[in-house]
Amino acid sequence: MHLEIVSPEATLFSGEVDSVTVPGLKGEFQVLIDHAPIVSLLQQGTVKIGGKVTIEEEYESKFKKSPDGKTTMSISSGTIEMNNNKVIVLVD
Repeated sequence: MHLEIVSPEATLFSGEVDSVTVPGLKGEFQVLIDHAPIVSLLQQGTVKIGGKVTIEEEYESKFKKSPDGKTTMSISSGTIEMNNNKVIVLVD
């Protein structure tokens, strides 16, 4: 599935991933390929990206690798939309 992580300044990531785990208002949840359409608010926490991820050099400082091999990014809040195997995460 295709993931885009967008901040007010720029598109921080755009590419194909295996999974996305986000901090929802009622707890963490994961989105996988063929997930039902969803729109949800996000709270402060960590976005976890599964799969082979290549981050553009200018945005590498915003991402980290977790011990389980996922790429992570801390957010203060945001919104996620999933539709037709395209995930858009708007972050603050």
